[in-house]
Amino acid sequence: MNNNQTAALERPLGQQAPAAVPMEETQAKMDRRARAALIRPDEAYTLADRLEEQAARFADRPLLMYGKRRLSYAEVDARANQVARVLAARGLTRGDVCALAMENRPEFFCVWFGMVKLGVVVAFINTQISGAPLAHALATTEAKAAVVGQECLDNFLDRDGGGGDGDDERTALPLWLLEDPELAPPASLPEGVEAMLGDELQAASSEAVPASWREGITAETPTLLIFTSGTTGLPKAAIYSHMRWLSSGDVMVETIGAAPEDVFYCCLPLYHGAAATSVTSTALKAGAAIAVRRRFSVREFWPDLRRYGVTVCQYIGEICRYLLNHQAEAGDHRLRCMMGAGLTAESWQRWVARFGHMDIFEGWGSTEANTNLINLDNRIGACGRVPDWDKTNFRLIRFDIESETHVLDEEGFCIPCEVDEVGEGVGMILDQARFEGYTSPEATEQKILRNVFRDGDAYWRSGDLLRYDEDRYFYFVDRIGDTFRWKSENVSTQEVAAALDDFAGAELINIYGVQVPEHEGRAGMAAIVMQPGQAFDPEAFYALTERRLPRYAAPLFVRVASDADMTTTFKLRKVDLQRQGYDPERCGDPLYLRDDREGSYRPYSRELLDALGLPPFRG
Repeated sequence: MNNNQTAALERPLGQQAPAAVPMEETQAKMDRRARAALIRPDEAYTLADRLEEQAARFADRPLLMYGKRRLSYAEVDARANQVARVLAARGLTRGDVCALAMENRPEFFCVWFGMVKLGVVVAFINTQISGAPLAHALATTEAKAAVVGQECLDNFLDRDGGGGDGDDERTALPLWLLEDPELAPPASLPEGVEAMLGDELQAASSEAVPASWREGITAETPTLLIFTSGTTGLPKAAIYSHMRWLSSGDVMVETIGAAPEDVFYCCLPLYHGAAATSVTSTALKAGAAIAVRRRFSVREFWPDLRRYGVTVCQYIGEICRYLLNHQAEAGDHRLRCMMGAGLTAESWQRWVARFGHMDIFEGWGSTEANTNLINLDNRIGACGRVPDWDKTNFRLIRFDIESETHVLDEEGFCIPCEVDEVGEGVGMILDQARFEGYTSPEATEQKILRNVFRDGDAYWRSGDLLRYDEDRYFYFVDRIGDTFRWKSENVSTQEVAAALDDFAGAELINIYGVQVPEHEGRAGMAAIVMQPGQAFDPEAFYALTERRLPRYAAPLFVRVASDADMTTTFKLRKVDLQRQGYDPERCGDPLYLRDDREGSYRPYSRELLDALGLPPFRG
């Protein structure tokens, strides 16, 4: 335990953070991180090579723990070899893209690693999507086939999930089913779906596959396609190279001092960047184990940590809030550090006060980012620090939130932010700090800002607003524009409105984000104007959101407005609505709260707010 952690427990909530760690000390940590990333772009070294090396080195040590199942490094490698041989027999070869839709379970890793041994690019598919969003995901990745967990098969067969255009593309794709041991085997397979487990997989050789199967693949070759949450329109498939995946593990092993004795807890979905990259790459590099949970559970979190002896946990702020609001106590655990994003200063202090001293590595970045920040000093509330601007490609530039434009100087260049100025985080694009972009060249170009500080330079745009203090600690503020962040997911108001705009009886629907005290980012709120003679049906609206949207994107609040607040150019006005939030006195309209327990939107009341764990609006 260090001095900062001790002070955090003794300091009342809301009090100023302790004196900053000397900048030289922070920079020394950052320099060690930089030296840990040794993989060269042209090096013939891949994720498959890392797995095979570690399987030889840590053969009998556990790599995956799931319920009562334990798979050693050697066993995971052997099963990946079997998968590779089966997929090769089905025609997959290096350079192909294969989609993978599966919930968190050991088979996810074995299939993923098996594809990598073939030199196949793996496209992780969100297990919550179906219909048009799923068709979009498969089309934009140009997947040749999809390995589908039995638990996700209905998503691929659903023709009413907001579908329409794209259904033919989805059903035409070969679907290879991977049975779920927790479900009864399907009595029969739908047309177009082939079994993958069973005799074929079990009979495949587990001997090492020929290295020639991935000949010509280097560290800079793409290995993963991971969908971002999306800031406008449908999510985009971000390209992830072997080098970036491997380097993230190399750097984090140095950062947290990971060792073979560590056990990482994986409760975030593997189709998302954090679990598949940070957790898996770090554990694999360290020779550590990964305790896998199918999906996050408040009730089982601390029992899992005790059961598996977890020492390292990946988090998002929402998980921490759930755990802090839950009555269960941590008990005797071995958790020594956390790494993640979205932990507010208040929740941070409550966390260490209630659950004990541990290092918390709060960070900032994104799946596609060519830059990032990380808090190496346990500075409460901060997401990173820049002691020396000459040793980072990260910059913070002035941004006018009202006009949503960058502030320029007399020569037309961007202006760096000063202390406490809110600006957009950007990353200089360099050979050693590449922006690998998306599968769409147009989407890639839209994220590049050119001629920023001088003619000819180029920067990746984050779309995030941050600020920094006099000690150069950085703090996340919000997303730019209408997009809001909720449960660590970016939600496009335009996409949500488009998904719900045919709600029966609605005149129009205005979607926006509202601040919820003690929560990260903003929650979705819908202002609905009903047609004359039509009444708002809360059950029908809930059912529509369930069919069309992931739950994190569904509005948490609904305001049934008497008329629309529009500008003279017929654009929906949102600023006043956001200021009024879900305060019944300011709104003056009927308010409803989303209640997943009842499967409906229920009329606003303080009792319901309390039951849902939501504080009153304090805008």
